[in-house]
Amino acid sequence: MTQRDKAIYLDITPVTLRNWKKHKPNLYKIVMLGFAFEEAVQKSKSNYEELKAFEEKLSK
Repeated sequence: MTQRDKAIYLDITPVTLRNWKKHKPNLYKIVMLGFAFEEAVQKSKSNYEELKAFEEKLSK
C-alpha cells in the first residue's frame, strides 16, 4: 500500500500524512504500525489457508 493509499484509507490528504511524519513522529509511527499489523494478519491468514489446502491434498 502506498502512502497515498494509506492517506485515502485514513480519509486524509497525503500532505497530512507527510506532516505527521515530520511534526508528529509518534502518531505517524503508531499509524504505520497499525498498517504493518494489518498486513501481517492478512499474510498469516493467507499462509494458513495455503497450508490447509496443502494438508487437504495430502490427506486424499
